Amino acid sequence: MAAIARWCVRHRLVVVLLWLLALGGTAAGAVVAGSAYSNDYDVPGTESGRATALLQEGFHGRGGDSDNVVWRTDSDSGSVRDPGVEQRMSAMLDKVARLDGVASVTSPYSGQGAGQISPDSRTAYAVVTFERQADEIPVDQATAVVETAEAAEGAGTEVAVGGTAVALTEAPGGHLAEIVGVAVAAVVLFLAFGSLAASVLPIATALVSVGTAYAGIVLLGHVMTVADFAPMLGLLIGLGVGIDYALFIVTRHRQGLKRGLPVAEAAREAVATTGRAVVFAGATVCIALLGMLILRLGFLNGVAVAASLTVVLTVAASVTLLPALLSFIGMRALSRRERRRLAEHGSAPELPTGFAARWSAFVERHPKLLGAVAAVVMAVLALPTLSLHLGTSDQGNGPATATTRQAYDLLAEGFGPGVNGPLTVVATLDGADDKVAMDRLAGTLRSTPGVADASPAAYNGSGDTAVLTVVPETSPQSKDTSELVDRLREEILPAAEQGTSLTTYVGGVTASYDDFASIIVGKLPLFVGVVIALGCLLLLLAFRSVGIPLKAALMNVAAVAAAFGVVVAIFQWGWGSELLGLGRAGPIEPFLPVIMVSVLFGLSMDYQVFLVSRMYEEWLETGDNRRAVRVGLAETSRVINSAAVIMISVFLAFVLSGDRVVAMFGIGLAAAVALDAFVLRTLLVPALMHMLGGANWWLPRSVDRWLPRISIEKPGCREAARAKIPVQRRREDEELVP
Repeated sequence: MAAIARWCVRHRLVVVLLWLLALGGTAAGAVVAGSAYSNDYDVPGTESGRATALLQEGFHGRGGDSDNVVWRTDSDSGSVRDPGVEQRMSAMLDKVARLDGVASVTSPYSGQGAGQISPDSRTAYAVVTFERQADEIPVDQATAVVETAEAAEGAGTEVAVGGTAVALTEAPGGHLAEIVGVAVAAVVLFLAFGSLAASVLPIATALVSVGTAYAGIVLLGHVMTVADFAPMLGLLIGLGVGIDYALFIVTRHRQGLKRGLPVAEAAREAVATTGRAVVFAGATVCIALLGMLILRLGFLNGVAVAASLTVVLTVAASVTLLPALLSFIGMRALSRRERRRLAEHGSAPELPTGFAARWSAFVERHPKLLGAVAAVVMAVLALPTLSLHLGTSDQGNGPATATTRQAYDLLAEGFGPGVNGPLTVVATLDGADDKVAMDRLAGTLRSTPGVADASPAAYNGSGDTAVLTVVPETSPQSKDTSELVDRLREEILPAAEQGTSLTTYVGGVTASYDDFASIIVGKLPLFVGVVIALGCLLLLLAFRSVGIPLKAALMNVAAVAAAFGVVVAIFQWGWGSELLGLGRAGPIEPFLPVIMVSVLFGLSMDYQVFLVSRMYEEWLETGDNRRAVRVGLAETSRVINSAAVIMISVFLAFVLSGDRVVAMFGIGLAAAVALDAFVLRTLLVPALMHMLGGANWWLPRSVDRWLPRISIEKPGCREAARAKIPVQRRREDEELVP
């Protein structure tokens, strides 16, 4: 690491130009290639997946995207069948039909749309079919449909438009979340450093690396499946860890300057010491993220690679671009007051003082009490996780002001909640007897508890595939709908297949997400186990201790559980979700646990590494566990707290993105970092380490000889420490563990 830093300082202009070239080149490539994101949740081998494939094969695709224009009259305006309402709405639908990109419009006033008027005759909807699928429809075409439809609103008639294509018009524009997050980070950095130049460098480093990664993710979408929220997730993680990693290195560089080191030597030492911890922490984050690959789900593979790419580039920028920039600003990394004090009084080591030192001593005096308080706080926050319900959030969870949410609510009020998420029963047939069985099945389904309606069976041209639509009595997100799917698969459809050649499959939104969730939940224990095992192995190699990795695993599980508790309370229970503009309460996305576990395990390891590595240095120097824990906490708590405030600010800023999934990530990660930094690392971890004493650093001699050496402390520290630690002190510590 020292050699890398030395080269980067000597060739600082070359380093800066190379990074700018990488940023410009990838950005240009992304602009030319365009995006190719895909939210493909299909899991091979599931029943819903087979239903979708059979439907595509038997009916030759779905054609264009279908959206709904919904209107409802109030009590004073009468029925939607009133001549005035019918005339105004029909004229609006004629205009919509003539818009660019619209293939057809099915009016409720036509013969084909007879079922599109509610039983109370106060709600009606028209089906607008576009020429292309939603991901291929230009936003201006969808906007034209919305504006034309809403222009007919008035005179006691409410009009709303819903559907996948219409949702494109509500996509957040601009980069408000990123701007707010970076602005708050800049303020925190300036307050921490007192130097404008020093506070700008972490942000500049993060922006260059994250910008390069963002463009790289766009290009990555052309070679593998990458979800549309992956770039935003990459920005969220990259800005958070990028600014934090640079903050740690700049802080160490400033300490070197205060000790009287030349600028180049201070930068080299910062990268050789803290830079090692940054690389190690980044590696743990990447390992946790790439752990998603063991699930063998194409949808998650792209997310894992995209997020890992962002972390790799932020780490690379922190240990190459940052030292080059530090050499450019020279002594301006210190504030004017610090430079003046250095000139007048000379160099002096920076000793921990103030609240950090007092708090560290307080924890040392009361480890049992403070550890118990921290454990209770984490346990209480984790309780909502026990009621975690995985499912699909849809347009019914959007903000109340969104036209898609209004259309969803109008349809549910007029036709029942199940109309927003019908199930499809797809079957293969062989002969006329099977057609009779399918027609009989439609009647059976209409009388099935939990079913509001079932359409007649529709057959393809060759007559070997049939499909019918089942409208549940409950919403797509309801557990009752999921239970209906299970009942259809386990009881109703097998009974209909007896004595026939029918083979039936249940598909639809709820069925697809239930299948996806069951696959995720089934593989989650293996995934979590692998991530924990790999993280523990890295910490074992770095700190030559059994206790440190085990405590880290326990702390990571606690942080993840508590963070999920916060997410469940806000998004599933709805505590403050409407107030925050996050829409109505609903289930948690099935893929969220896997991605959040990956990210949270990685981020939790960051603070563990930075805190314990300083304790480990002091332990190697003195062999005194109490002093090691006290000094390590006192010297790192301020920078860890500053880093946590920055990361929390960046994560919470993404709540402003307007995307429910990204907001889940933002709030979950912010909660995890806050609890990790202010409860676990400043309370529970040091309290446990004080109580365990020398056992923290125990490792069987046979294992120590067998393990390879990975050093994250400053070069030469381990060898020098062996000569400094008194033999009696080492013997006392070794006696603590048999």
